[in-house]
Amino acid sequence: MHAISFQSVSKAFASPRGPHVKGNAGSTFLALDRVSLDIEEGEFFGLLGPNGAGKTTMISILAGLSRATSGTVSVLGHDVQTEYATVRRSLGVVPQELVFDPFFNVREALRFQSGYFGVKNNEAWIDELLSSLGLTSKADANMRQLSGGMKRRVLVAQALVHKPPVIVLDEPTAGVDVELRQTLWQFIAKLNKQGSTVLLTTHYLEEAEALCGRIAMLKAGQIVALDHTSELLKAASSNVLRFKIDSEMPKALADKARITGRIVQFPAHSALEIEQFLAQVRQAGLVAQDVEIRKADLEDVFLGVMERNKECPA
Repeated sequence: MHAISFQSVSKAFASPRGPHVKGNAGSTFLALDRVSLDIEEGEFFGLLGPNGAGKTTMISILAGLSRATSGTVSVLGHDVQTEYATVRRSLGVVPQELVFDPFFNVREALRFQSGYFGVKNNEAWIDELLSSLGLTSKADANMRQLSGGMKRRVLVAQALVHKPPVIVLDEPTAGVDVELRQTLWQFIAKLNKQGSTVLLTTHYLEEAEALCGRIAMLKAGQIVALDHTSELLKAASSNVLRFKIDSEMPKALADKARITGRIVQFPAHSALEIEQFLAQVRQAGLVAQDVEIRKADLEDVFLGVMERNKECPA
């Protein structure tokens, strides 16, 4: 039995954009296009993709907030549509949006959330959540008084208050401080080691590389890569030449590079290719500073996969 299973799932929206399917109702935009994906119990699984790839649509369907146009989705063998109540008790979903009730303090919000799932005498677990997520000092604070990072911690606690076996994290650390990221990942990794299944979407690829055993990459509603993280990294056989410059790169060179501010990075398959890039930089009258060669990381793999699948409409 799979923890999560998507089988040939498509989701269409009425839209003038994107890939179209002509029919009596006019044009529809396919947010998901026949996605099939199985996540095993106890996995820490990453779902990556650019904005608009379909990640949040998948999670909305999984959580029962949206209905697939076709295909089936199940959690621990239970269909998300026909067995919604059972599925919802098995899921703990942390959404991207900061949604909160402004009338309650943190502890009250967690007590009410426990009640939604019929969980009684839950104070010990609530105390553990507050402590593990750095919320103990805010337990009696009204939700309106909390910073964005603290509200994010409460959302995580609410998602976990009924001890779900499957945890879904949709960009849980977007826009939050380093302390919260470290606190959250320590706690989630602990739950995963205890048997919880974790599905993570994130734009912080270093987090996905460090945490996820397997990764799927999504583009334009289709899975374009799916493998163990180690295998994805192994397939990226090239090294990366990295250096800094203080001037603008000529377009011919810039088109081959990934440039972030002063930092320039070239994929390099051999020592000869590295020397050729550096020679071209010198010929352009530029000075390469802090030159280093590093192994390709998940960001390099991700960009390579997206580049190879340019034919998929974004």
